[in-house]
Amino acid sequence: MIMKRTLVRYKTKPEQAQHNEQLIENVFQELREESPRGVRYLALKLNDGTFVHLVCVEDDANPIAALAAFRAFQSGIRERCVELPQAAEATVVGNYRMLGD
Repeated sequence: MIMKRTLVRYKTKPEQAQHNEQLIENVFQELREESPRGVRYLALKLNDGTFVHLVCVEDDANPIAALAAFRAFQSGIRERCVELPQAAEATVVGNYRMLGD
């Protein structure tokens, strides 16, 4: 199984970090409820308000994009950020128990 990996990085305004975090938690809640196949998703928050998301999908269709909570997360992202999201396809160079097989 070949997975496409995308890394997204952005920085929120200090007063928006907690709200952004809540929106991300809502996405993960909906993921748990819907349990879509062929997707892995990790979101990290750094101390400086930077968020890093790693999305792994089996094919080009990303089931996360279809979630209502994700659409809510995307709504207003520009207003929440001081550094807008930058996405790039990522290649795994090394993996030790982080991404599964």
